[in-house]
Amino acid sequence: MEYPSFETQRLLLRPTQVEDAVFILELFNSPNWIEFIGDRNVHTSADARTYIEDRMIPQLKRLGYSTYTIRRKSDGSKMGTIGLYDREGLDGIDLGFALLPEYENQGYAFEASEKLVVAAAETFGLSALKAITTIDNLGSQKLLRKLGFQESGNIQIAGSDKSFMLYGLDL
Repeated sequence: MEYPSFETQRLLLRPTQVEDAVFILELFNSPNWIEFIGDRNVHTSADARTYIEDRMIPQLKRLGYSTYTIRRKSDGSKMGTIGLYDREGLDGIDLGFALLPEYENQGYAFEASEKLVVAAAETFGLSALKAITTIDNLGSQKLLRKLGFQESGNIQIAGSDKSFMLYGLDL
């Protein structure tokens, strides 16, 4: 089955596939990923392949959306990921995003997020989105507010000892 990809002025968003394993390994071990999202125990390209096969692709097949690899049109660079996640312990679909450090603070996360929020409503028929972020991730909080998300309190997620800020957006 063919799953939708999305395009913005500067970016291509396509479902993450097994061939993205080396990139996923790099992203999952970048400093901000470890600090703000957490160690996913992905330490080899084989681990990354398994993570994609076991965690990303099953949701894509089940719901039609999951994790998207963000590529820059100008040079094809893989920059980060963005996704719509059916996350255990969270009521609703979660918008999540992460970029490699060299691509942060250039508007790419907002551009990709804005496109995926529109796709959530228009392509996937969702009526609302959630988002979670750590209390100290001020950049993500700012981006979520810019997208129109409203803070609605703090939550604990199964398997994590951190408290997360919860945001919501009606589509």
